[in-house]
Amino acid sequence: MRERIETILRGTEFEIVIAIGPGDPIDEALHAYDPDICLLDMRAPDSTGLHPLIQLRHSGDAPAVVLLVYGIDDDTLLSAVTHRVEGIVTEEDGNGQLLDTLRTVARGEKSIPNDLLHRALELAIRGRAANPLETLARREREIAEEVARGARNREIGERLGMSEGTVKVYLYAIYRKLGIKTRTELALLVHGRPPVRES
Repeated sequence: MRERIETILRGTEFEIVIAIGPGDPIDEALHAYDPDICLLDMRAPDSTGLHPLIQLRHSGDAPAVVLLVYGIDDDTLLSAVTHRVEGIVTEEDGNGQLLDTLRTVARGEKSIPNDLLHRALELAIRGRAANPLETLARREREIAEEVARGARNREIGERLGMSEGTVKVYLYAIYRKLGIKTRTELALLVHGRPPVRES
């Protein structure tokens, strides 16, 4: 694979400064060679997936990242976009697209196929819609978070500047929106755990 990429880049403005395999310490390589772009080959049989991208993003000041993929499943695509990948090159794009992508990324721009961007957007929208708390208004969400912290209606009213009766009215509306009946169910939703219902 390195030979193939070297052939594509031969005679261009790009050069390979280092190639590392799965499990090699990527942060040490970055510190020693300071590359402008990291080419992450997810097509290799021993690929560690997006782990290097996530590791780079958590390290702070890191180079741009371009992914080489055969195909890309929904979870991987959404995670890649969420972790601010700069470029994606699919196998069907061919060798020429790799060079175009590297040049685009080197200019500080993103190079992700439109169909993948649209797919990622649809996945993100679908994910937000799947979260029932997204249907709550700002004040309702504040009350739900107070309930999740264990606050009673009087305490919530004091913290948010409203009467205890108003809190009860809000809670009734929240329960109806979310299709629940108890404070415990609401707290579970806020903490990311769906309420367990008896069959």
